[in-house]
Amino acid sequence: MVKCKKRTNVPNRALVEGGAGSLSERYSEIDEVVAYIHRHLHDPLSLARLASEAGYSPFHFTRIFKERIGLSPQYYISSLRLQRAKDLLLRTNLHIRDIALEVGQQSLGTFTTRFTGRVGMTPSEFRQSRHEANHRLEALKRLSDWQTPEASSSSFDRIEGEVRGEEPFDGIVLIGLFAKPIPEGLPLYGTLIPSAGPFRLAGVKPGTYYLMATSLSWNTDALNMLIPQATLRTRSKDPIVVSPQRPVPPLQVTLYPPRLDDPPILISLPVLMNQFLRRMSQEPKSAAFYRVGAE
Repeated sequence: MVKCKKRTNVPNRALVEGGAGSLSERYSEIDEVVAYIHRHLHDPLSLARLASEAGYSPFHFTRIFKERIGLSPQYYISSLRLQRAKDLLLRTNLHIRDIALEVGQQSLGTFTTRFTGRVGMTPSEFRQSRHEANHRLEALKRLSDWQTPEASSSSFDRIEGEVRGEEPFDGIVLIGLFAKPIPEGLPLYGTLIPSAGPFRLAGVKPGTYYLMATSLSWNTDALNMLIPQATLRTRSKDPIVVSPQRPVPPLQVTLYPPRLDDPPILISLPVLMNQFLRRMSQEPKSAAFYRVGAE
């Protein structure tokens, strides 16, 4: 579980990192429930059944699960099942209607709507996107200028900091601000950087956000781009509040290897790569960050 806290040797710098925290130790039984969910993802998983596995009442279980994971049990399960749908779309020739049924969606229309909203493209588009994924990464390789956004006119509307990895990697980092503590749907604000190092998101409107980030090595194949299960990543379970009265302190963002309790990265990473490339070609380099609604 990641959390924001103060590090004594990095003054005035908030942390978004992957070190094991007190919540993991305090609610270690949730680890067993998460493992149980992964083993029984094809089965009906009622709240009462999960609470029984943890030895809590449904009410108490829901509260501590959300405190520990950042999402409700049912939302976490639906996210894993949508990740399963992504996998089936790329690894099998099953009809999309059959895939919807496989992940518990009786209505093809409902499945398509939810998939599109959380992944960033329709199921059929996603199935055909392998070539696009390779093309986007190659285009980023050819990019010669990765100039970061220039400072905003106000110190209250930007989020900036530095990214490092618990393990070395040679590739890009995708960073986004999301409305929920899960990387799904288009981020409200986002950017790409060519390696670990400084980043900045400017022009961020007042509100509450969750920072998510993941790395992609330059040699990542299309399948692992579209279903990023082994990439370094991080997520802030605690919200980042942007306010016109108080600047957000610089963030120290640490990417860590994936864990069983991490929610899946549902947004299609090539969609974000394409948005970044489009912004780089249409605007001055100093404004090359993407945001929802920006064209």
